[in-house]
Amino acid sequence: MITLQSAHVERFAVDGAFIISRGEKTDVDVVVCEVTDGTHVGRGEGTPIYYEGETAELCVEAINMRCKQNRPLSREDLLDSMMEGAARNALDCALWDLESKQTGKPVWELAGLPEPKPLVTAYTISLGEPEVMEADARKAAETYALLKVKLNGENDRARVAAVRVGAPNARIIVDANEAWDELDIVSEAMAMHELGVELIEQPVSAGFEDELMGVETPMPLCADESCHTSEDIERVEDCFQVINVKLDKTGGLTEALRLVEKAKEADMGIMVGCMLSTSLAIGPAFALAQVANWADLDGPALLKKDREGGFKFEGGMISQG
Repeated sequence: MITLQSAHVERFAVDGAFIISRGEKTDVDVVVCEVTDGTHVGRGEGTPIYYEGETAELCVEAINMRCKQNRPLSREDLLDSMMEGAARNALDCALWDLESKQTGKPVWELAGLPEPKPLVTAYTISLGEPEVMEADARKAAETYALLKVKLNGENDRARVAAVRVGAPNARIIVDANEAWDELDIVSEAMAMHELGVELIEQPVSAGFEDELMGVETPMPLCADESCHTSEDIERVEDCFQVINVKLDKTGGLTEALRLVEKAKEADMGIMVGCMLSTSLAIGPAFALAQVANWADLDGPALLKKDREGGFKFEGGMISQG
């Protein structure tokens, strides 16, 4: 019988500050879940999706409430008994980790994924004044070949131009974080194209995806806030060409696998991303990213200190420690 051993909050300091259009974070609270069969212990981590109203404390409460119910504690039942989000992610991934320890098989093998190899990962350039972003990009480009630039709909062209000056040879993707609702998407995309941007993430607010119907841009548009689970694919497949799969949005690896399968059936590209998190959360995402077109798994690299034995970030690549 599988039971909950613990669910608790841990806080990690950010290396400097993580700044996007919605605000600034200098630390991140994550929820850590541990389940046991009496012999083995499985661990999972989730980062609350703050723009959905989640907090680490609420996630712990949700995990405790679910585990008190008289229902089987299984990945399949979680899909029927919990909403998607960080709480279900932490519990789902703990169950994957438990099965891995029970069977002696790695999670990637249990999930039917390829054996993991090092991947190119994006590194985030936080929102700031152009000269600050230029300096940040110059420093990041010493290690990373793929930069993800945070935007807010104001002076974005100057920001990306500054990043390009700082990192003339880097690949660039941009994340508008829903900030382009009032802008001419095609015009902005053309300007980004001239600066060598290869992907634009979430240009419009979630719920306003229809604004992108029939819009033709020189690079693909990627759904982040607009796509959480496999049920969203039918709604977004005619508006976006790529989806950003985050386990905290899907509510775990179980649903993330379904989301990727359905997206591929719709001939959509895949990015596997993350929230600010430690390597505990990145483990299952790294396994899933083996079948993705882009990996954006720099969460632990943005912290002052990761967990012991975490992922390595060297030469622009993420690899297992």
